[in-house]
Amino acid sequence: MNKNLFKYLTFIGLIGLMFACSKDETKVGMLISPNVPTFQTVPDLTLKRTSGKDTLEFVGTAVDPGFQASANYFLEAAVSGTDFADAVIIASGTQDKSMKITVSDLNGILLKKFPADKVSAVDLRIRSVLIVDAGTGAPGTSANPLVYSSATKTVNATIYGLPRLDLVNSGITQSISSPLGDGKYSGFVKLSTAKPFTLKDPDANITYGISGAKFAVNGTAITSPDNGWYNLSVDTKLLSYTIDPYMIGLVGDSTPNGWNSPDQKMDYNAATGTWSITITLIDGTFKFRKNDGWAWNLGYNADSSSLVYNGSNVPISAGNYTITLTITSDASQTGTYKAVKN
Repeated sequence: MNKNLFKYLTFIGLIGLMFACSKDETKVGMLISPNVPTFQTVPDLTLKRTSGKDTLEFVGTAVDPGFQASANYFLEAAVSGTDFADAVIIASGTQDKSMKITVSDLNGILLKKFPADKVSAVDLRIRSVLIVDAGTGAPGTSANPLVYSSATKTVNATIYGLPRLDLVNSGITQSISSPLGDGKYSGFVKLSTAKPFTLKDPDANITYGISGAKFAVNGTAITSPDNGWYNLSVDTKLLSYTIDPYMIGLVGDSTPNGWNSPDQKMDYNAATGTWSITITLIDGTFKFRKNDGWAWNLGYNADSSSLVYNGSNVPISAGNYTITLTITSDASQTGTYKAVKN
């Protein structure tokens, strides 16, 4: 090797060591152009009700910023050509090597944005949120996270329509649906003790109610246990039903009741699958929880880019806000939220 070249390379190496180490602390170096996530495989999105229980798998690669780092990943879908301006989240987690969802769950999510029983062009992307450290406000901190997205993958998707039961005389237009078309219906409904309701199958023209304590064809109206949001489940083959409270609310020292119940209840939007509330808050923090209890609650993830079970309190400054919550998984208690100041 040329002696001058060797000296030059040695000098460059020493300079690199000087920047890499300071006071015996190793500092990471970031790629100028980090390697963004990519799609490896995308399943066929010709969705069929008969395959509702089947599992679909999306496989991707991890973001590579040039050093070992953790990230949260969001698999998102949007109407093709909209640049993900109004995207829905299909799945989220700390890895994107295998993101799984059942056909019926995916169908329900896509129905919020795409017409039923038609072929639609769907844009997909994997969005990664990376945080290096916290507290300084610099790029890569919780206040200014690093976000890297895959190239857009456009696919054709066919979403099937769902059989439904309409609530009659409940006070608002609402229904519950059957993801598998097997006579089992469920959904979130807003009920009032002052408005007993029946259920009608608009396709078969059959009305359901109760006879005594039993679910029955042509039965009398059902009275809600209390006022608020419920998860209503019906089996028209077994003629059974359940009404379980499902009331998502805000609690915390920024809210009118502080950390005491009752929480500030949110309303559900069936079209978008989100919970929302417009509320005036003071400087402080809050969390989301269900039915005024801590068995189900959402707070900040460590990197503040998503919500997880029993996470940290969410800080907020005083003002009037519209807060929107998307529950990405009820079972594992994960989600995302937006707080827009009015």
